[in-house]
Amino acid sequence: MELQENYEHFLSLNVQVVAVSVDGASDAGEMLEHVQAAYPVLADPSTQTAKDYGVYDLLDDGVSAPATFIIDKNGTIIWLHIGRDAGDRPTAEDLLQVLGSPQA
Repeated sequence: MELQENYEHFLSLNVQVVAVSVDGASDAGEMLEHVQAAYPVLADPSTQTAKDYGVYDLLDDGVSAPATFIIDKNGTIIWLHIGRDAGDRPTAEDLLQVLGSPQA
């Protein structure tokens, strides 16, 4: 929800927000509708993307750990946060600070 509330601010910084879910496309779509997100939610039902980023099953729960990556235009990860539990996520304010923007 917080990402959605600040989505326009991210876009004004030329930053695209993308969520990745290890659920299938229909479940990912339901999540998108539930949070009323304008940003894309991509499905990763094979979990390959989560595995490639090293966040799959870190909490021994068979899903991706909550993780946030800031990736530059060259594809380089310039900042990351991997959560220790389902609620451990950076705030939009934290992300805007990392991006060097005044808070929304």
